[in-house]
Amino acid sequence: MCGIKKAELSDLKEILQLQYLAYQSEADLFGSRDIPPLKQTLDEVVEEFNSGVILKMVNDKNAIIGSVRAKESGGTVYIGKLMVHPDHRHKGYGTMLISEIEKCYPDKCYELFTSTRSLDNIYLYQKLGYTIFARKAVNDELEFVYMEKK
Repeated sequence: MCGIKKAELSDLKEILQLQYLAYQSEADLFGSRDIPPLKQTLDEVVEEFNSGVILKMVNDKNAIIGSVRAKESGGTVYIGKLMVHPDHRHKGYGTMLISEIEKCYPDKCYELFTSTRSLDNIYLYQKLGYTIFARKAVNDELEFVYMEKK
């Protein structure tokens, strides 16, 4: 059985290692390891920890197998870095993590973004009530879709 709770400072190194592993599939969509989640530093994760909420999902051996982050600004909650260990995907854990991060900020407007190539992510977010409100091309290879839930 998995449990979700707020991450502690001492968890951030393990969460960053999970991030490097979990975002390999995203990098594969572009044929490049040059994506922000694979270049993020521990100091940057600590900064996110200090300015928002980071949740962790642990398995029965207390290993972190999932995580999500959020930060509120101007009445909107920005959700990011949803990740589940590749061995534990398609079990509903992403849905559970999004649900829990929304509970940390009740009755707010939520926003997140993902790559247009990440069809599984877009499907998941739409299933959870998020709708696309904008698209932004970063370069010839990368376009983001921005989604919200009110």
